[in-house]
Amino acid sequence: MEYIHSKGLTHRDLKPDNILFDQYFNLKIADFGFAAPIAGRDGSGTCKTKLGTANYMAPEIHAKMPYNGASVDVFACGIILFIMYTQHPPFTRAEPSDPFYRLICANREDLFWKAHSKNKPDGFFSKEFMELITAMLQFDPTHRLSLTEVKAHAWVNGPI
Repeated sequence: MEYIHSKGLTHRDLKPDNILFDQYFNLKIADFGFAAPIAGRDGSGTCKTKLGTANYMAPEIHAKMPYNGASVDVFACGIILFIMYTQHPPFTRAEPSDPFYRLICANREDLFWKAHSKNKPDGFFSKEFMELITAMLQFDPTHRLSLTEVKAHAWVNGPI
């Protein structure tokens, strides 16, 4: 994603179906059909088109608000990482009406993680993992981590 963003593009349709690995486990991103200039088509710094796969869209896209392309890509990456770790999505849609996402919107991450910890072994979610995912899935895009912050996070740099 960092490379794509450095080239001035936002993907806008990140989902597991669009993530591939080669024979050496190098990650490849596919399907750039919804990609756009990160500065927006009008150069304003925001994108305005509501598109992508609903379950991976950031809340500002669902709300039909102008959005930062890099931030919505980070949001989708947070959902994908959660799925890779748990084998299920964190919520159905990033809307305040979704029972799980509502907890993040209300700053009740403790209840979000408590609900997701049911039927999981003790200690399944590390403190660092919960902090990372919570920060990537923030309702307010100005509070979401940047890719640089994700890469510097303790969980990303922790033991494999």
